[in-house]
Amino acid sequence: MSSFPGSPRLIKGALVGVDLFNPLASVVVFQYNPDTMTRKLEARKAGGDSEKGEAFRLSGPPKETITLSVEIDATDQLEAGDALALATGITPTLAALEMMLYPKSALVIANTILAAFGTVEIVPAEGPMILFVWGPTRVLPVRMSSLSITEEAYDTLLNPTRAKVDLSLTVQSYNDLGLTSPGQALFMVHQITKEALATSNVFNSVQNLGTALKF
Repeated sequence: MSSFPGSPRLIKGALVGVDLFNPLASVVVFQYNPDTMTRKLEARKAGGDSEKGEAFRLSGPPKETITLSVEIDATDQLEAGDALALATGITPTLAALEMMLYPKSALVIANTILAAFGTVEIVPAEGPMILFVWGPTRVLPVRMSSLSITEEAYDTLLNPTRAKVDLSLTVQSYNDLGLTSPGQALFMVHQITKEALATSNVFNSVQNLGTALKF
């Protein structure tokens, strides 16, 4: 059955783990966009609460936390006879999400060898830079703070075929990233876009104020 020709094309959200050594390792496009998403913003105060004249000073952009739930379901792929779904269920998608919390095994092995040879200072291995993609105006570098997976159904090989994933993401701003990080430029674009959108809201506010004054 074809969809209604006038219906808009749906853009799907995604999480992308950017890794120079394995660029395609952690790319998860949401099968179904979540209906709700919670965003919490906390101001970064520059001065203490007791310092006079410093009440409105900010040390940087707010700390933002995003929480959302994503559903993953292989039912349609199983009915269509998809070979990957028949062999592994939804484990590849879950693995791609989980790998965003892991350092690369090659770096872990390299650090283990360095430690065995008596290296005094070993730099902790870095995980991938994660991008939260939610439409053209929101492409944000984030840190995955927590990942909770509820597996709801299994195939005959005990591969999960349906799951609900609760994600908690902490936005990484230019206060958190280095000067050479591409994530810093992405966040700056996000902030400038937000400033432009906030300015455009002036027209709505003036119109609403005019309507209110008529009463």
